[in-house]
Amino acid sequence: MRSKDKTTEIFKNAPVPKAVLFNIIPSIISMIMVLVYNLADTFFIGLTKNPYMVAAVSIATPVFLIFMAMGLLFGIGGTSLISRLLGEGNHEKAKHVSAFCFWTGLAIGILCMILMWIFIDPVCRLVGASDETFDYVKSYIQIVVFGVPFLIISNSFSNIIRADGNAQKAMFGMILGNLINIVLDPVLILGFHMNIAGAAIATVLGNIAAMVYYILHLLSKHTSLSIKLSDYKAADHIARGVLTIGIPASVNTILMSLSNILVNNLMKQHGDLAIAGLGVAMKVNMIVVMLLIGLGTGIQPLLGYCYGARNRTRFLAILRFSILLSLSLSLIMTILCYLAASPMVSAFLEDQTAHAYGMEFARTLIISGPILGVLFVFINTLQAMGAAIPSLILSVSRQGLVYVPLLTIFNLAFHTERTLVLAQPITDYITALIAILLFLHTYNRTLKRFDS
Repeated sequence: MRSKDKTTEIFKNAPVPKAVLFNIIPSIISMIMVLVYNLADTFFIGLTKNPYMVAAVSIATPVFLIFMAMGLLFGIGGTSLISRLLGEGNHEKAKHVSAFCFWTGLAIGILCMILMWIFIDPVCRLVGASDETFDYVKSYIQIVVFGVPFLIISNSFSNIIRADGNAQKAMFGMILGNLINIVLDPVLILGFHMNIAGAAIATVLGNIAAMVYYILHLLSKHTSLSIKLSDYKAADHIARGVLTIGIPASVNTILMSLSNILVNNLMKQHGDLAIAGLGVAMKVNMIVVMLLIGLGTGIQPLLGYCYGARNRTRFLAILRFSILLSLSLSLIMTILCYLAASPMVSAFLEDQTAHAYGMEFARTLIISGPILGVLFVFINTLQAMGAAIPSLILSVSRQGLVYVPLLTIFNLAFHTERTLVLAQPITDYITALIAILLFLHTYNRTLKRFDS
């Protein structure tokens, strides 16, 4: 069956549960693989028995998130626009959008790589590297920087390919890249004694593999998308259509990176072991977060297609089913992660002080677990609808307008490690409420007018 036919069948005609599960299962599996490779990096570095290396990975993470944000700019923006265009039946313009995302993303990746090489020392200090962790942080970042163009392309098209009804292809690319990373981690970190540099090299090679896989798929006859330079086009509202949704998604990740830099710098006053504990706690919390992100991103092209086709009844049916599914998954994963926090933290940290911090922080962060599913569903729903301003408001609120003031107030008022961590769960509940209100506002302005 051709890609266009499959897209129409699943997006338009399949029963709602089947359509949702067909799209979210590959997306969730992809997120699980991202989670596993993130945990593998920390786990194998933890086997070096050096907590400062574990802290260095946590400190360098915001830099990696900024690179990922560039991929999301084109990945989320491109997915939203392409899925709506396919819903309208405009396949030719969808080709121009995918080519625009590929070549513009590649150019920005090369520019970022050059700039980071030039300014690597001040960047390491900016993200919170201390004298004890500076060399480790620099070693990690200067290698990861080489892979920025590959990261941006692989991160972009792991999303965009789903808009064409190829959720399984998107999943296989991420699995391939992450498996290579996971396999190489112990070989390079422990076998060749490359330590933190080995983790960085494994990450770069994994992203190269994923990018090559996606390029081969996009050059095949099994997709209606294109990355041919001859199909590159930024006019006809293509660049604007991608950026209006991509920028809010990118801003959210950039603000997440900046907020991680801020919390690492505030936590630094409590010592590097507190930073190590926070880094591991965030990894544990990612088990819930990544699963729910997978659910949210999985339904986005499906909702975008229905929105482009002006099918309000199916759009709302998919949204209702997704909300119920996200609530169920959120509650189950929250309970499991809370109960299993101790053995999971123990897998990464042996130092008693760092372990105590990790346990306390992990159980603090998981407080927002029950609401995260709803939050990510509505974030992706607004993106699917092409709601640029509400998406931007939501992105700026979660890691910026709400989180940063709350974090600053908690630091000044309480000056404790736990209250610094508590700022994130409280922010998530506030942002979930904002997301629901923004959706209702957008629904009344647009979707409510569509034929049922």
